[in-house]
Amino acid sequence: MCTHFEDYGVQLGGFAWTLALIGLSSVLALIGGICLAAMRVSPIPLLQKISSGYIDIFRNVPTAVVFFFTLFVLPQVDVRISFFASAVTALSVYYAAFFCEAVRSGVNSVGAGQAEAARSIGLTFGGTLKLIVLPQALRSVIPPLINVFIALTKSSAIASAFGVAELLASAEQLIAVDSQDVMAVLGAVALLYLAITVPAGLLAHHFEHKLAVQR
Repeated sequence: MCTHFEDYGVQLGGFAWTLALIGLSSVLALIGGICLAAMRVSPIPLLQKISSGYIDIFRNVPTAVVFFFTLFVLPQVDVRISFFASAVTALSVYYAAFFCEAVRSGVNSVGAGQAEAARSIGLTFGGTLKLIVLPQALRSVIPPLINVFIALTKSSAIASAFGVAELLASAEQLIAVDSQDVMAVLGAVALLYLAITVPAGLLAHHFEHKLAVQR
């Protein structure tokens, strides 16, 4: 869709940065979400309150606020990281709350009798969660987890405002060079984002159908 090979190179470079940003943020956010879910269902009230407070905060603030915090507030407390690291931090911290709620719904769907049986054979809370509850919980919430991943993917475009050379930022660079290519450049950006979100959406639908059949 672009008129010059170098334009393709710029957009593909931006797409590569976008994939790196989405991939790293998704992994860190999922790990954070699992830890938060474990705290939320733990028998320790303090951990429950910390997890609950975290979720209430980050589910009710705009993503851009978290981005601005990582970019402008962290340097004021002598935490200086690159724009890319700031974007990864913002997405990971923000979407950990959403991954947590998806994982927690899966944990709640696992029968209480299984946890009781695990405790009766001597497993600790951590062992029960790791070996019995989480494997079943994660399988049952694959579609919601994919939906959170899709939302994270779309939010990654905010990183362009922070100097990260991701897909939208590369589009802005090309438009600045030749404003007549606006439609072509933005069309290419949309297609590249769709190349991530559409397969993910189809995968979520596949697992939803599979789980419905199993039930």
